[in-house]
Amino acid sequence: MDSEKIEIFDTTLRDGEQVPGCKLDTKQKLIIAEQLDNLGVDIIEAGFPISSPGDFLSVQEISKIVKNAKVCGLTRANKKDIEVAGEALKFAKRPRIHTGIGTSDSHIKFKFNSTREQILERAVDAVKYAKNFVDDVEFYAEDAGRTDNDFLAKVCEEVIKAGATVLNIPDTTGYCLPEEYGQKIKYLRENVKDIDKAILSCHCHNDLGMATANSISGIINGARQIECTINGLGERAGNTALEEVVMIIKQHPDLNFFTDINSKMLNEMSFLVSELMGMPVQPNKAIVGANAFAHSSGIHQDGVIKNRETYEIIDPREVGINESSIVLTARSGRSALAYRFKNIGFDVTKVELDILYQEFLKIADTKKEINNDDLNFMMKSFNQKIG
Repeated sequence: MDSEKIEIFDTTLRDGEQVPGCKLDTKQKLIIAEQLDNLGVDIIEAGFPISSPGDFLSVQEISKIVKNAKVCGLTRANKKDIEVAGEALKFAKRPRIHTGIGTSDSHIKFKFNSTREQILERAVDAVKYAKNFVDDVEFYAEDAGRTDNDFLAKVCEEVIKAGATVLNIPDTTGYCLPEEYGQKIKYLRENVKDIDKAILSCHCHNDLGMATANSISGIINGARQIECTINGLGERAGNTALEEVVMIIKQHPDLNFFTDINSKMLNEMSFLVSELMGMPVQPNKAIVGANAFAHSSGIHQDGVIKNRETYEIIDPREVGINESSIVLTARSGRSALAYRFKNIGFDVTKVELDILYQEFLKIADTKKEINNDDLNFMMKSFNQKIG
C-alpha cells in the first residue's frame, strides 16, 4: 500500500499565541513563520485578522514572506470577519480562510441562544461568503467532539455543497477518548455525501492529555490533516504537539503515512518558539524536552552505551540533537562513569574505576548531578593519592 501524506497545519501563531503571556509582536511572528515554512509545514495559521490591528498586520506581512506553505486566517461565521481576513490574505500565494461556528448543543443553546437550523444556515452562509475571497475555505465545527454525529454529518454535507475544501473536526474541550474521536471521524467518512471533495482535519486539545493520541486516531480513521502547535502550546492545557505527531508517523511506517516536515529542525524550532514566547519546555516533554534523550539510571545508561536502541526508539540526530546524554547521578553505574571519564580524555582501568566509583558515590549523594568539573577534580585527587 502506498503511503498517504498527512498535511501539517500549524497554528502556533494563532492558537498557540492565545496562551497568557505568549503575546508576540509582528517581527517575532515573521521570524517564526519563516522557520515554519522552512520546516515544511503545509499550512500556517497566521492569526485572527479581525481581533486586533496588530494581528491583521501580522497576517498581512506573513502572507508576503511565506514561499511554500498556505497562509490561513481565522474568522467567525460573519461577513465582517471574513472580509477582513480576505483583505489580510490578499498578498498570500496560497491563501486560506478558516471560518466556522459551534455545533454542539451546549454551544448552540448557551453560546449562541440559537437552534440547529439557524446554526446550519450561518455555517453555509459563511462558507459561501468566504468563497468570494479565496478558493480554499476550511470550515470548523467548534466543539465537534461533543456534537451529535448525525447533526455534525449534516453540517459537513451542507458546507461541502457550499464550497468548503477542508472540514475541521475539533475536540475543543479535549474531552474525547481516542477511540471515540476516531469513530467520529470514521462516521463522517461513511455518512457524509461527497466527503471525498474535502479533507477531514483533526484539531485536538490536551485537557485530559489525549490530544496527540486523538489526532493519530483521527488519521487512522480517515482524517488527512492534523492541526497542531510547536511544543503543544495552546488554550488551557494546549494543543496537539507538532513534534509528537510528526515523529509518531515517522517511527510507525506501518501506518502508511508521511509528512513533509524536516524532522532534523524540530529541536531548533522548539527552542526558537520557547525563547520568543517566553514559555519554557518541560524537561520531560516528548521529543524536544531536555530529558527526552537523557539517561540517569545505571541500568538504562549501560544499555544505551552498549547499543542506543536498547532504550531509545528515536535517533536523537533525527530531531536535531547531536547525541544522547549520559547524566551522572547517584543512580549511575560504573559503565556510565567510565564513559564520561573517556569523554573528557581519561581511559581508566577496571581497578582504577572501582576505586573512583566509590569516591563518585560519596560525591553523588551530595549533589543532584555530577558534572565534568567534578570528574576532573576526582581524577586530580586520585592521581595525587597514587602519585
